[in-house]
Amino acid sequence: MMEPTRLTPEVLAAAAARADEEDALDTPPAPRAPASMTEELPPLPRVSSPRLGSNSPRAAPARKSNYGSIQPLNTPEYGRRDDSDLEGSEAEGPEGGGGSTVSEEFTSYDRARLQLYRKVPVKAGLINPYRFLVFLRLLVMLGFFFWRITNPNNKAFGLWMTAVICEIWIGLAWLIDQGPRLGPVNRETFMDRLMQKYDRENEDSKLRAVDFFIHSSDPENDSPILTCNAALSVLALDYPVEKVSCYVNDEGASMLTFQVLTETASFARDWVPFCKKFDIEPRAPENYFAIKVDYTKDKKHPDFVKERRAMKHHYEEFKVRINALVAKCAKQRPLEGWRVADGTPWPGNNPQDHPGMIQILLQPNVNALDNENNLLPRLVYLSREKRPGYDTHRKAGAMNALLRASALITNAPYICFMDCDTYVNNANGVKEAMCFFEDPQKGGKVSYVQFPLRYDGVDPHDRYNNHNTAFYDIYLKGLDGIQGPIFLGNGTVFRRGSLYGALPPQLDKRAKPKRGCLGLCCSCFGCCGPARPNKTSEMDLEEQDQEELQLMPFKWHTARYGTCENFVSSTFETAGGAPVNSPRTTLSDVILVISCGYEENTQWGKEIGWIYCSSAEHVVTGQKVHARGWRSIYCLPKRPAFRRPAQINLADRLHAVLTEALGAVETYWSKYNVLWWRPCSSQLKRRQRLAYLNAAAYPMVAIPVSAYCVLPAICLITNQFIVGHVTNIGAGIFVAYALVYGLSCWFEMRWSAVPLEEWWRAQQMWVINCTSGYLAAVGQGSLRVFAGCEGALKAAPHEHEGHYDYAELYTFRWTWLLITPLTVILINCFGVVAGLAKAVNNKNPEWGQLAVRLVYAIVVLTFMYPFAKGLMGRHRRVPTIVIVWCLMLAIIFSLLWVQVLF
Repeated sequence: MMEPTRLTPEVLAAAAARADEEDALDTPPAPRAPASMTEELPPLPRVSSPRLGSNSPRAAPARKSNYGSIQPLNTPEYGRRDDSDLEGSEAEGPEGGGGSTVSEEFTSYDRARLQLYRKVPVKAGLINPYRFLVFLRLLVMLGFFFWRITNPNNKAFGLWMTAVICEIWIGLAWLIDQGPRLGPVNRETFMDRLMQKYDRENEDSKLRAVDFFIHSSDPENDSPILTCNAALSVLALDYPVEKVSCYVNDEGASMLTFQVLTETASFARDWVPFCKKFDIEPRAPENYFAIKVDYTKDKKHPDFVKERRAMKHHYEEFKVRINALVAKCAKQRPLEGWRVADGTPWPGNNPQDHPGMIQILLQPNVNALDNENNLLPRLVYLSREKRPGYDTHRKAGAMNALLRASALITNAPYICFMDCDTYVNNANGVKEAMCFFEDPQKGGKVSYVQFPLRYDGVDPHDRYNNHNTAFYDIYLKGLDGIQGPIFLGNGTVFRRGSLYGALPPQLDKRAKPKRGCLGLCCSCFGCCGPARPNKTSEMDLEEQDQEELQLMPFKWHTARYGTCENFVSSTFETAGGAPVNSPRTTLSDVILVISCGYEENTQWGKEIGWIYCSSAEHVVTGQKVHARGWRSIYCLPKRPAFRRPAQINLADRLHAVLTEALGAVETYWSKYNVLWWRPCSSQLKRRQRLAYLNAAAYPMVAIPVSAYCVLPAICLITNQFIVGHVTNIGAGIFVAYALVYGLSCWFEMRWSAVPLEEWWRAQQMWVINCTSGYLAAVGQGSLRVFAGCEGALKAAPHEHEGHYDYAELYTFRWTWLLITPLTVILINCFGVVAGLAKAVNNKNPEWGQLAVRLVYAIVVLTFMYPFAKGLMGRHRRVPTIVIVWCLMLAIIFSLLWVQVLF
């Protein structure tokens, strides 16, 4: 075997010369080499997202060469290679024959071209059989439907018709859900390359700034200690201090939240240096001190144990102060309202009628230092203005207000969205996202990076599927192979420019054929052609060139972004950086942009920022971004980037499911349903469109699933069945479908690495959710859209205080969402008893048919097992309300089907 050629400076110089001669006719000349050895080549022009009004020309595509380490970038072997070989060639001095000017210049040029991440496809031996089985399953399912339709049961036509409709409906829902799963991918980041390029030691960091938005609704529902831990985990990030800003939005305008953040800013002076000194994880104190492991492992600093004990003592004192504030605010509110320390009335005494408030609690300057005289990140408290008669648009309106206010203060090019109960679990998680944004080849087209949410305090068997690995590790991985995962609204790092309605770089619509109308035609009466020039809509914006937008009058920009001139100017800054103004001017501008009437007659909530549509506004926002041509990335670091407490109580879990499903139903009936929203869009791919259709329509499957769960009880009570005479062909099709279904599920678990127990728990909770939260969302959401009826939905209160002893798992709380699944269980149990009684009293019982009906009912009860177990509690005691409901149903069915027992 030939020995591989070593990349010496002479070889590299010769390869570079040959590549320049070959590409001289196709590409522009390379940058001129610096004359001095100490001078580095500037990095290649990185393609950044264009902002409206930006006067920077679009960068030309990077030249592809065959020299050095550029050519092997697409090979898996190169992706695992370290950068030590580049450093080695640069480090060789004159004695080693290296150290030439050409070597140093090439190394700097090559480092600018290095990929910061690579795509790792799923093994072909796992994904190809899975795709084949999915296709085979579809064929067998079509054959099964044909057999069911052509063999009706005339003796029980109503049952047969209901079952066939439910089966076809469920099969169609499965097909829509299966489309995005066929091309899953994994991704691997190269953190060392990012640090070598943007954050070298003894040099100023070149990493981009990040603004963190923490959304807090009300301290009565959101525990203040969770908000404190979320803010502290952001302030202690392993990221340049001057490039981290934490904005906490207070929707309740509560004085308690303001006082809690003031205490948090004081405690951060001790907590942040402690985290960075000993490099601890996680950096939320409540979760760090709750870890029951040997905390001295891998901690070789002699003072660690002593300082850890002192820090834990400080944190306990901090919690005492927070609890004292909570207890004070829990008392009866004074008639004149709350007052601050100097006696001034608190402006937010009326949560629905108050002015905008902002307070910078920490500022990275000499006046905000920690106990070791190091700078601290910025911490800002903000509460937008609210007045009667103005729609607040829930979380979407709050995030848009933060988006405008932060642009006037810091204007970081990237934004991280978090909920107040979510904390940063990985101090380097944001750097993982930067590997995708700053990639020299494809980073410019990335709009946002979505991290999975992991949960704390889950019981060992995950009874209510809190981890939801079937969604995070299967479905989102599949979406990452198309245009990227949907926007979840939490644990997401977003590019600010893409929220302003900008287009991704190098988007040439004429280079790609139109894929509208689901690919059925190419002319479609001109609907796939360019938009009419007389409409100032988003389609006009997409057709106009960036240079033309630059010449648009200022009034055109204010009609999109509002009347604040300094904010409009900030949208032109592609690399970030707030406008330089006096503090008084900045304060007045911030108060203006967070006022309740600022968005009137603008494009906010329509084309810019978070889209105002439903309580699932984050999904529609991601849909808009993908429709402009951006893509998103699903990042799965080894250590989860974000975590939050789990809802292990049954009532809390069902209420959370209902809240998510309500937003999906509202989106389904809105104009943003992809069935009729821009059917000829060429940027939203077909399978991505299916994913957004599934994100809006998934609660609708609750109707056939709930009906199908009741059918076995009716069959047992009436002594009929959904199938008439079973032929050999029908039996063969059913057996074939069962085999294909089992094999496809097995391969799905193999390529996704989801354990069997978690996959089965996800199937059980899907059936439970269909009979409770999804079904209620379909009814309540449809009434809200068509009749304007607001349901009396009250979210279950959060009682997580950071310590998880699974007490909430066994606590029974009654909610009306328990009625439907409880009815399904009781009806099937009653059907089993009635069926057995009927067979015993019959002189010629048909035990074979009875066995099939019993198996059908037992399968339904097996799916409902976690729900039944949650009703029993710790001591297996049946709640009184359950006994009363059982007696009522027993009386009703006894009166209706008394002939069954006699």
